[in-house]
Amino acid sequence: MNALKHFGQAVAAITVASVVHSATAAAPDTWPTFRGPGRTAVSPDTNLLEKWPEDGPPLVWRTTGVGRGFSSLAIVDGKVYTFGDTLSEGAPDDSEYLQCFDQKTGKRLWLHKTTPLWTGQKNIGWQSPRSTPTVDGDRVYVLSPAGVLVACKSADGTEIFRVDLVGQYGGKKADSWGYSESPLIDGEKVIVTPGGESTTMVAFDKKTGKEIWKNVREGDIGAGHASVVTSDIGGTKVYVTTTGSGALGVRAEDGKVLWSYPIEKTTAVIPTPIIRGDLVFFAMGYNTGGGALLKQVPQANKDVKIEPVYDLKPELKNKHGGVVLVGDYLYADRDDKGLPYCAEFMTGKIVWPEKRGSGKKSAAIAAADGHLYIRYQDGVMVLAKADPSGYQEVGSFTPPGSGERSSWAHPVIVDGMLFIRENDSIMCYDVRDKSSGSSAASQ
Repeated sequence: MNALKHFGQAVAAITVASVVHSATAAAPDTWPTFRGPGRTAVSPDTNLLEKWPEDGPPLVWRTTGVGRGFSSLAIVDGKVYTFGDTLSEGAPDDSEYLQCFDQKTGKRLWLHKTTPLWTGQKNIGWQSPRSTPTVDGDRVYVLSPAGVLVACKSADGTEIFRVDLVGQYGGKKADSWGYSESPLIDGEKVIVTPGGESTTMVAFDKKTGKEIWKNVREGDIGAGHASVVTSDIGGTKVYVTTTGSGALGVRAEDGKVLWSYPIEKTTAVIPTPIIRGDLVFFAMGYNTGGGALLKQVPQANKDVKIEPVYDLKPELKNKHGGVVLVGDYLYADRDDKGLPYCAEFMTGKIVWPEKRGSGKKSAAIAAADGHLYIRYQDGVMVLAKADPSGYQEVGSFTPPGSGERSSWAHPVIVDGMLFIRENDSIMCYDVRDKSSGSSAASQ
């Protein structure tokens, strides 16, 4: 009933969307790729609500016609980008479309057909795009489930180039869920992971799509779902990611594989690694899953080796909701059980007693202003304290449209607003604490 009541308030909220949003402080409204700047899933916004009303925070706007999909959102320069198929509005067919919306109102600005409908996953409930677009100035990049990298103009969706990672580079997935990573933009390069022993990782010129370098990790069984993150080790830039074969580090300047941390084959390797200084935390779920912390150590000739701080701990496994690092603690769901954990970053020790959240199954997680924003697979959205003393919820609600398919898209907090992708719709909620006398600001 609360969800229905809240949805009924949406009509009035949508009509005043521009007025509400224009009151937001002048803060950098940027979340240019999956998990935001630095791919930490931690928003710099402050002065946000400490707790939510019973029906959840105010709904500013809701737009429909986005289509099926588990892609999250990229938000840059007043525009929201996502990826979907089988759109209920505006598209002539069921193909996959890169889409752009106005951040203040939710109005669609353009869409671009990237690739035909992907049917590589037999379970229809698990089909649809997963890659979150990556925005870089006047360009936006996305990777289709079939492994086609597409670059478009961010102004109108005009295609610039495309590269077929499977057809041209022999790429392969280590599982059956389609390509999911969000391309990394680093300087003049765009980095993606075809996966496998033909081409594990490749760098292209971000303007032309021309190959700069490619590499092979010996014995690599195929791409996972993680997106590449960057680290600096003694002046050597290292790209870090995971594939179905485990974590690896690649020298940015020439693509040399510097180190590898192999794992036993598991169903899928999904979460994006976390970088803090010379440390790498990575996790995966399912039966052989766990979480490990590695230290990258500089060597002669711009080489880097790894030393485990702790090897894979089964209690730190996480399927696909992701892990966030807030202060000195890791926060994530236990596999996909709807049982969030808090663990010491440097030791991996779990410090929260086991306690079930308001939602069920996998929990996609982001953080802002000392709180966790948790989206459960059944659609329930939760605000909880990022506090190692124990799991404490300070708000929850169920957005409209939840329950039709799994709610796997990760939440985004930008410029005092909470953005949620729920398959065919995007919703924007105002989570600013207006009683504090100032609105959310980025630092």
